[in-house]
Amino acid sequence: MSLELRGVRKDYGGVEVLHGVDLVGHPGEVLAVVGANGAGKSTLIRILAGAQSMSAGEMWMDGERVELRSPHDAHARGIRTVYQELTLVPQLSVTENLLMGHFPRKRGGLIDWAAAHARAGELLEGIGFGAIDPRTVAGRLTVARQQMVEIAKALVDEPRVLVLDEPSAVLAGSDLDSLFALIRRLRERGVLVVYVSHRLAEVLELATTIVVIKDGRVVETTEPARTDENELIRLMAGRRLEQIYPDRRAGHGEVRLSVSGLTRGGEFEDVSFSVRSGEIVGLFGLVGSGRSELARCVFGAEPASAGQVRVGPGAERPGARPDTDAVSDAVPDALPDAVSDGGGGAAGRARGRSGAAGFRTPAEAIAAGLALVTEDRKRTGLVLGMSVLDNITLTTLYSATRGPLIDTGLRRRNVADMIDRLGIQPPGCAAMPVVNLSGGNQQKAVLAKWLLAGPRVLILDEPTRGVDMAARVDIYRMIDDLARQGLAVLLISSDLTEVLGATDRVLVMNQGRITGDLPSDRTTEDEILAHSIGRTA
Repeated sequence: MSLELRGVRKDYGGVEVLHGVDLVGHPGEVLAVVGANGAGKSTLIRILAGAQSMSAGEMWMDGERVELRSPHDAHARGIRTVYQELTLVPQLSVTENLLMGHFPRKRGGLIDWAAAHARAGELLEGIGFGAIDPRTVAGRLTVARQQMVEIAKALVDEPRVLVLDEPSAVLAGSDLDSLFALIRRLRERGVLVVYVSHRLAEVLELATTIVVIKDGRVVETTEPARTDENELIRLMAGRRLEQIYPDRRAGHGEVRLSVSGLTRGGEFEDVSFSVRSGEIVGLFGLVGSGRSELARCVFGAEPASAGQVRVGPGAERPGARPDTDAVSDAVPDALPDAVSDGGGGAAGRARGRSGAAGFRTPAEAIAAGLALVTEDRKRTGLVLGMSVLDNITLTTLYSATRGPLIDTGLRRRNVADMIDRLGIQPPGCAAMPVVNLSGGNQQKAVLAKWLLAGPRVLILDEPTRGVDMAARVDIYRMIDDLARQGLAVLLISSDLTEVLGATDRVLVMNQGRITGDLPSDRTTEDEILAHSIGRTA
């Protein structure tokens, strides 16, 4: 099916965000759309999906002018959209999410669950995602596997136009290969794939046509053979990025985070590692390796069955006294047990009290100086209905109080300082709903929330997911600045280039175990992948 947009405009409350966008795609093509955060890509996707109407302009399909008033209209025209943010019903099984509205029935109208599970399994197997059990509750899957289910769901009705918004953001290795193979098969079947991504290398590999959007306008339409990553970045950002990753830092301090023999049944086993002050350690693993589950367990969001987690200078010494002075800077008065000498508080448990297995709650971890930026900012990092100010101060309300009352002036000054320090755009956005920020600025808001708490150890799970290259460079510089100030950073990423370029060394996980601890400056992507699938010499 051919698709054409002519002079599309969109405004919100009189502020125009799309300024006469033209777009043309044909059957069997991969039409890539790239642009910085805030360029208008998300608005364009919602118009194609029928979720928003255009303020002006026309849409044509197979030579016929059409008007999409709802997602139902788009579905009727054969358009399916896979959004960057997950839309699965987390309480339902994979089968229920995939076949909603298409369940096989027995006589009498009852759902034939055996046939439904078999059909869901066939769908997943047919697109290369057969490792997912269709009976699993969707909310229990990792974000990467939920992304796979989202893609499978869009293909149930065999669409003629498939719109993919950052489909590979949380995929790596064989999972990424499966996605690319699927897109190539869809091309062969004559499906038009509209592919929106910040990963420019894969855009150049997959696309037949590349459309660059900047500030709501199409600034270039080109082909992979006529451009390269540097040129696309220049078009997107309006400037050349001379250096993506900061220079490496020389020397690191004492161990800030020590994990010893940490185990959680069915997810990871006997995991041990450490991170020093001023060090950035990467953690890489394919889907199902246990990397995100490990991060949640270290943070106390999931219980461990065995092992120890220690925080603070001397953390590498099993009997060491915790650095109460260093931790206390980030500890609220309401949680004094986090730095107590006895075994009852978080610090006591972190030292390895008999029978302990890490922190029991995130509150204990925060009190000990840990912070976790989760991989899904919109579900577990932000409260979308609240303002930027309210989100940034979620973990530190206690520090902006006078007696029983909140010191609103101090709170506003703290947030204004963070907005300025991290360059959150637009300036003065504290009162704005956080949902209205671009993806990159939402990520900065999550980071600001934790930095305001003054952590000693910062765990970042996919910190640049769905973030354009210019914003990524800003985030890499922030992480480097934090390390230079003495923070210990654990950076979890499915982007091989990122995990090598932004870190000092890389831990690799495979099937719940650490299989490699490699120096970033002397390791190749192939070596990391080999460790991630257990194929090392």
